[in-house]
Amino acid sequence: MALWITDECINCDVCEPECPNDAISLGALIYEIDPGKCTECVGHFDEPQCVQVCPVSCIPVNPAFVETREQLLARFVRLHPGRTPAMTAAAASSASASLPAPAAADRPPDPPAPGARDASQHPPLPSLTAAAQG
Repeated sequence: MALWITDECINCDVCEPECPNDAISLGALIYEIDPGKCTECVGHFDEPQCVQVCPVSCIPVNPAFVETREQLLARFVRLHPGRTPAMTAAAASSASASLPAPAAADRPPDPPAPGARDASQHPPLPSLTAAAQG
């Protein structure tokens, strides 16, 4: 899904330098987004940077260019040959969601609770009954 800039744009110039794909340029009246270059920042960031900085919230999804995350990532690869996409939180969560949880034997042991005694470093405490008998 490429984004687009509506006619509510005030030409504030903050979106253009934020685009990592150089998809934003000044048009005849307002800024415009080239749908052939827009990846919605997939491969770079978790959120479209132009949307994040726009003071008038005039950058919605372009309904004429509805694309999947995979299509946007393929565009990133085409626009930036040889570059590895950033492991964003969204990508990391989708990747980790497909991985099985580690088995108990594969995990390190849980740390002791605060204040818990480590029996390997301290002798056993004498029992109260033994002290009373002696």
